[in-house]
Amino acid sequence: MKSSFFQKYLLPGFVFQSVIIAGGYGTGRELVEYFLKSGPLGGLLGMFLTTLMWSLILALSFELARQFKAYDYRRFFRQLLGRYWFLFEIVYIVYLFIVLAVIGSAAGILLRDNFHLPYIWGVGLMLAAVGLLTFEGSRWIERFLSFWSFVLYGIYIAFFILCFLHFGPEIKAHLAQGIIKSSWLVNGFKYALYNLANVAAVLFCLTHLETRREALTAGLVAGVIGIIPGVLFFLSVTGFYPGILPEEIPVVYALNKLQLPSLLILFQIMLFGTLIETGTGLIHSVNERLQSALQEKGRTLPRSFRPLLAAIFLLIALGFSTFGLIDLIAKGYGAASWAFLFLFIIPLVSIGLIKILRPHHPPEKA
Repeated sequence: MKSSFFQKYLLPGFVFQSVIIAGGYGTGRELVEYFLKSGPLGGLLGMFLTTLMWSLILALSFELARQFKAYDYRRFFRQLLGRYWFLFEIVYIVYLFIVLAVIGSAAGILLRDNFHLPYIWGVGLMLAAVGLLTFEGSRWIERFLSFWSFVLYGIYIAFFILCFLHFGPEIKAHLAQGIIKSSWLVNGFKYALYNLANVAAVLFCLTHLETRREALTAGLVAGVIGIIPGVLFFLSVTGFYPGILPEEIPVVYALNKLQLPSLLILFQIMLFGTLIETGTGLIHSVNERLQSALQEKGRTLPRSFRPLLAAIFLLIALGFSTFGLIDLIAKGYGAASWAFLFLFIIPLVSIGLIKILRPHHPPEKA
């Protein structure tokens, strides 16, 4: 069946946005930590740098994956790192646990603070949803991530409009001050770096790409799709600068300021869905890596193992969540950034670029 325009050019971007959204992005904590702390104008500069890096690296990654049919991270990183591909997997699994700890903690906090349910209920509901989606496989995951991205965009746009209607003068005043702290460059670079590791969770949906032009275009568009909700949120909460900086879940702080209970409820539901999106995408990337390795041996990954793996990963991640949401994002993600620079970005723009540009040849055996 011929792939549609949506599957070729938009689906990879929506999957990328879905995977990065809940590791602190959806709660607003990442955006405050890496952008707003650099000042309202400095944060926008950092976001521009992040978008540029995302688009360029995703474009190269999508083309490398298409050319070598590397639709799981094991095959992909064997092209970049050869026999040392496992070094990426080690860092990626640690990073995965940190992200799962962040979204598990956020799920518990959301239901506890806003719906007065026990903390463990939030974690349990997220675990059940992730387990169900990973059990159903790639096609269902593509559909859910795409559908929820449209829901997310609609609510973020509404949030943006309402914040400007209520706090427009404050937002304009803070932007007009032109505050730019020197941290914007490093923070924008670091934020782009560790989120780019999530390309591992996007590879499964790149099978729709057939030409180099399609792959490069889809990658460039994906970077923009990924950042738009962040820009909308950033501009919306600029009016609360600097009081919002220490808030653990800044989006709840901002919604309370709006005093619109219906929007608060809708945002919480949407945000809980983004936690499911991110958890599903990351765990599915590990399932696809295992499936690829087993297929080479003439075996297949049992469907029942997929949700079991999700449960194991999420339960282990609960141990990480004791460090707290702010520390996990500020310290855990920061350390991961530099590891991915040396294990992914530098190899991609050197070895990967050479492989992309040289004459096409059959994909190497993984």
